[in-house]
Amino acid sequence: MHFESPIKRRKSRQIMVGDVAVGGDAPISVQSMTNTNTCDVEATVAQIQAIQEAGADIVRVSVPTMDAAEAFGQIRQQVSVPLVADIHFDYRIALRVAELGVDCLRINPGNIGNDDRVRSVVDAARDKNIPIRIGVNAGSLEKELQKKYGEPTPDALVESAMRHIDILDRLDFQNFKLSLKASDVFMTVAAYRKIADQIEQPLHLGITEAGGLRSGTVKSSVGLGLLLMDGIGDTIRVSLAADPVQEIKVGFDILKSLKLRSNGINFIACPSCSRQNFDVIGVMNELETRLEDIRTPMDVAVIGCVVNGPGEAKEAALGLAGGSPSLVYIDGKPAQKLSNEDLAANLEQMIRKKAQEKEAADAQLIAKSQ
Repeated sequence: MHFESPIKRRKSRQIMVGDVAVGGDAPISVQSMTNTNTCDVEATVAQIQAIQEAGADIVRVSVPTMDAAEAFGQIRQQVSVPLVADIHFDYRIALRVAELGVDCLRINPGNIGNDDRVRSVVDAARDKNIPIRIGVNAGSLEKELQKKYGEPTPDALVESAMRHIDILDRLDFQNFKLSLKASDVFMTVAAYRKIADQIEQPLHLGITEAGGLRSGTVKSSVGLGLLLMDGIGDTIRVSLAADPVQEIKVGFDILKSLKLRSNGINFIACPSCSRQNFDVIGVMNELETRLEDIRTPMDVAVIGCVVNGPGEAKEAALGLAGGSPSLVYIDGKPAQKLSNEDLAANLEQMIRKKAQEKEAADAQLIAKSQ
């Protein structure tokens, strides 16, 4: 079960969002967006820190007003994760957050006014080496495109994107990434596939307004999964009507399932049946909660019986095959029998120990390679 992903990623130009590389051969980054009032600095900082602790590489913050821009400056000083400022229409806000240390501007060049205004924003971005994210959304297409196509379509999304790209091309600015989002999976996938061959810049993936935690996770997994399987995508955001921390968890789970990124434990667990020798679902719920802080990539198998248990457990760094008592395998070998009482607590201790050993071994390998 330890193998590299067979996915061949699309070649793209690499840009830097703060200290996070996006595109090229960089790992696919995972990001989310705050939903606090940006002017509430304390609440926004707390949420950014929670998102970062969940593993986020990048966090986006909405900056709708000049007051919010000033608040953004205070927020920037209190957090370490790269921040993207989400700006619409007002070029002055973009100029202000550029002064205050923003790491990326999410602003569509065609929506901020005349050529002089666009040029001033691009010049500021160029001067401070700040990338721009062009974000096309099916819900806010230009009126003339709505009239031309009648309704949002993949071609309409791509044409909108190319209009913004053409503006940056005329200003000789290539330090940008692009998103083409719709709430419809088919439309989103078709648009990204169409644009992927037309530009070399990184692509930011997402199914916009995907829904609540369960339905949005399913929709995002299907849409993003199709694109990632094609090798398309350099950074992702799972858009859920839920706590932004959940977006990061789901994003990493999608990447882990495709062997594209590791962040913490990859659980292999049976759905449980009448053969189970312990409460598989209860133990799994406890383990996921107890071990959320672990970032060491590691496969852990929790299987309730002896039918599939030994086979799965032997393939994991640490695996449990249900029995009376249950048997723990470490690195493919039987290691210890455990009573089915207090399984979650005992397994937690063993998993933490194994994670520490693996982290130390990985650090040693890295040191030797340098």
